[in-house]
Amino acid sequence: MSARIALTIDTEHPDFPCTPSNLPAILDALGAAGARATFFIQGRWASSNPAMARKIAEDGHTIGNHSKSHAPMDMLTDAGIAASLSEAEQMIEQAGGVNPRPWFRCPYGLGQDDPRVLAAIERAGYRHVSWTIDPYDWEPGRTPADLIERVLDGHAREGDGGIALMHSWPDVTAAALPELIERLRRAGAGLVGVEQLG
Repeated sequence: MSARIALTIDTEHPDFPCTPSNLPAILDALGAAGARATFFIQGRWASSNPAMARKIAEDGHTIGNHSKSHAPMDMLTDAGIAASLSEAEQMIEQAGGVNPRPWFRCPYGLGQDDPRVLAAIERAGYRHVSWTIDPYDWEPGRTPADLIERVLDGHAREGDGGIALMHSWPDVTAAALPELIERLRRAGAGLVGVEQLG
């Protein structure tokens, strides 16, 4: 059996200008390769980009919740966490036509080790999904070759069940994805949605 890897793509408003064509290029690369990914979508982004949110869903990718506005979960009260998840869920469902439950990822990963935050996420009907492979695709100066090697090295290290973190907006991610998918498959990887990891 091939060693499974979940490519996860946090889809949010970036903190600085980016190329609008990157997400369509990512979706095109996944579609051309017949590969599935998991998109953690920020509610505010979904409301601003309903056509793209719907395309992600219609292309058959797994959809997760990435909060309403990318506020760190560990800075919010329990009620604030519940509100962020609930409002994001409504925005994602309205824009993309799918409910993101039960998958959630904390913005910046902050709060993912905090029992209070995790309990609030669970009460809201979600499971937190972290990552085991981080190619730091958002860092200035990152090259497609860097990203590919970091993910391949992480996959070799993790074996079955690795979860790679990427983002929808960096130029490098869109540029690297076609070759990354090809090389992962050559390495025997099965590309799956997070729900297939169990």
